[in-house]
Amino acid sequence: MTESKAIILGSSGLSLTADERAFYTEHRPWGFILFGRNIGEPSQIADLVAGMRDCVGRPDAPVLIDQEGGRVQRIRPPMAPHYPSGADLGALYDADPDAGLRAAWIMSRLHAFDLLPLGINVDCLPVLDVPEPGAHQVIGSRAYGLSAATVAAMGAAAAAGLKAGGLLPVIKHMPGHGRARADTHHELPVVDTCREDLSARDFAPFRELRHEAMAMSAHVVFSALDPDSPATTSKRVIDEVIRGEIGFDGLLMSDDVSMNALSGDCAARARAIFAAGCDVTLHCNGDPAEMVAVAGVAPLLSGDALRRAEAVERAFLAPDASDEAALRAEFESLMATA
Repeated sequence: MTESKAIILGSSGLSLTADERAFYTEHRPWGFILFGRNIGEPSQIADLVAGMRDCVGRPDAPVLIDQEGGRVQRIRPPMAPHYPSGADLGALYDADPDAGLRAAWIMSRLHAFDLLPLGINVDCLPVLDVPEPGAHQVIGSRAYGLSAATVAAMGAAAAAGLKAGGLLPVIKHMPGHGRARADTHHELPVVDTCREDLSARDFAPFRELRHEAMAMSAHVVFSALDPDSPATTSKRVIDEVIRGEIGFDGLLMSDDVSMNALSGDCAARARAIFAAGCDVTLHCNGDPAEMVAVAGVAPLLSGDALRRAEAVERAFLAPDASDEAALRAEFESLMATA
């Protein structure tokens, strides 16, 4: 793998600016992420993705998107249908577990049909957070249910569907965002639940899916684990819980470094993320000054982080032989019964 910096970056619009091209070429981010501001029409998206990869000289560089369904779906009609939320799928699972698991797999396989022709090869799905009553709705209907067992089973089916379609999943938000009572885009949540309860409920889906190639951290303080730092910047949480108790040895990326749950400027935040043990820092909003700050402190991938990044790049599979039209018809039939 060509030397890459331990960052995943966004861009500002529908096409790369000259400054962005020069910046990406100089700093060689490991991957990229797309948001709604980057989405116009299919050929434009494919050109944008190809331009990103050209800058770093890696034709298969990871390009991520949040295409969950429900209210978190960057690519919308007419390029992709409105997909149901995790909670909608979970309601089907509650009524008929086999149908729910099949629907979760099919929906992910359909995401792959939508995304892969555009050059997008990573979907930040499944959401493995287990909400509790009273928690902030930033997770809410994105979750498959209120049971760790439901979330784990449905998350595994969703991840398998992506991989069958040639994409890779990112499990999120490790070690669990479901109890947070604040939106981490705006403020830092503190969860005071005891470690035993966290282990039994919040960590359980991540243990079940610990062998996936990539995960995203949670900007949440767990006072029973580390009262001073959110999981993203807590060496104790990453070493003892994520790598230790959960047993995840895949590539750990931060949630967005520009979110206001984190303190300090973007450079300080990125330093703290790397010091805690995240392999890669994610910066999403495309702000040029913030990207310069993050890239300025980001190391080249090396050691375990490089090993994990190389494992990700080896994990991509060729899509299976699924029939798209047949799967879309089956999915519509399954969801009609939900």
